[in-house]
Amino acid sequence: MTATLVAKDVTGGYAHRVLFDRLDLTVAPGDVVGVVGANGAGKTTLLRILAGDLAPLEGTVSRAPADAFVGWLPQEHQRVPGETVGQYVARRTGCAAATVAMDAAADALADPGAPAAAADRYAAALDHWLATGAPDLDERLSGALADLGLDTGTAPGETLMTELSGGQAGRVGLAALLCSRFDVVLLDEPTNDLDLDGLARLEEVVRGMRGGVVLVSHDREFLSRSVTRVLELDLAQHTNTVFGGGYDSYLEEREVARRHRREEYEEYADRKSDLVARARTQREWSSQGVRNAIRKAPDNDKIRKRAASESSEKQAQKVRQMESRIARLEEVAEPRKEWVLEFTIGAAPRSSSVVATLNEAVVQQGDFTLGPVSIQVNAGERIQITGPNGAGKSTLLRLLLGQIAPDAGTAHLGANVAVGEIDQSRGLFTGDRQLAARFEELMPDMTTADVRTLLAKFGLRADHVDRPVDGLSPGERTRAALALLQARGTNVLVLDEPTNHLDLPAIEQLESALASYDGALLLVTHDRRMLATVDVDRRWHVEDGRVSEL
Repeated sequence: MTATLVAKDVTGGYAHRVLFDRLDLTVAPGDVVGVVGANGAGKTTLLRILAGDLAPLEGTVSRAPADAFVGWLPQEHQRVPGETVGQYVARRTGCAAATVAMDAAADALADPGAPAAAADRYAAALDHWLATGAPDLDERLSGALADLGLDTGTAPGETLMTELSGGQAGRVGLAALLCSRFDVVLLDEPTNDLDLDGLARLEEVVRGMRGGVVLVSHDREFLSRSVTRVLELDLAQHTNTVFGGGYDSYLEEREVARRHRREEYEEYADRKSDLVARARTQREWSSQGVRNAIRKAPDNDKIRKRAASESSEKQAQKVRQMESRIARLEEVAEPRKEWVLEFTIGAAPRSSSVVATLNEAVVQQGDFTLGPVSIQVNAGERIQITGPNGAGKSTLLRLLLGQIAPDAGTAHLGANVAVGEIDQSRGLFTGDRQLAARFEELMPDMTTADVRTLLAKFGLRADHVDRPVDGLSPGERTRAALALLQARGTNVLVLDEPTNHLDLPAIEQLESALASYDGALLLVTHDRRMLATVDVDRRWHVEDGRVSEL
């Protein structure tokens, strides 16, 4: 089915805060709309509204035809305890909900006292169940998982989602997209946890979709290769703008538009300042003219009064004309300064010359074996680590940092090593403790006031720091991890997929901070632009449990 999704005058947010207003967007078959904006601008809120999961504060969202199947795939994989891969995909594709609805309609129809409308409801439920592709989902899923190279050793109906790595969960999410039968697809951060091969496959899937696609992503290369239009939610200006053309065209148009807005305001401000100064001068001349007239004719009251009156009226008329010109100026609002995350990575005293060494080290985890690996990390070395999902990159990092012991061979961590780490799961910031309390726990030497001040610099203000950590968005937890890197001194920085959930300005700031960081760096990322931007000394590739130097 070809379908069109239309948002008209939509205002989104919550009762206490409007995130965007009067938003218009039409998504037709073949459209791939990329939604960009800072964390907190309302990107996920917009997707939820378009999906019908959240009601807009104002405006309408319509589908043509009205029964078009709109699918929303949230950014986090929502791994429910006890849920298998098959059940997860059935839920993500809408097949599970369609099956429940059809069964309920069938039960109602089987009731002897069922109204005549029950047959129509059952027919509609059956049509929807068929449209989701539920009848042959299991067969299609097995093929999709095999095509993606995701072999968990058991059937999809037996493998638990909680047993998968982040990369494997990302591939299951991609399999769900491949198996979906949505007329319009809404994707929230679909690139998270995908390796380079997974990213290439995702791009093929998105480009090959016949229906419309709306996606939120902070992967600049993915946006550049995939989207046909860009919707920008500008938190600073409180505007929303649709840019035609692809992502690279958007970047150029945005810079031109921002420059024009600044130039228009400066021209307006200069013109107004000039007119105000001239009006002030006219008032001074008016007062001076009266005083001169009185001084020249001090003894003739009639002449003095007439001179004062004429001079005052002439100058007052000029002042009124100048004020009228000021009032007729078309006001141009000053562009608000956009909040930009600025940070540095805290430095610690230099470590020993050798940071970490592995000698014929082997780690055995179930059916997976890493090694034997013999490598060395020296002080100040910058190392880029790439490889497919499940190849052992995160295991290698844990082995180097002494977080796990090798089953064979040896692993040694150098002296005076101060590790700063952002792991894939942002594991330091999980749980039900308030953010401020958790940060103080990690940094006991910092006062409560200093903690709150630091977090505020990372865009985490009062409404964030008093919330449980698990109640924060993934992007907010990542910014908390970046704040910890600034607060802690580190001479060995370990970043495992650091760009996941970060907005574009924050990613660029991270790249800038890495440029000035002089400690050892171990960088695992599938962000292709970051791979090209961050300077490194060595490149390691991990595949099938083996580490090779490129």
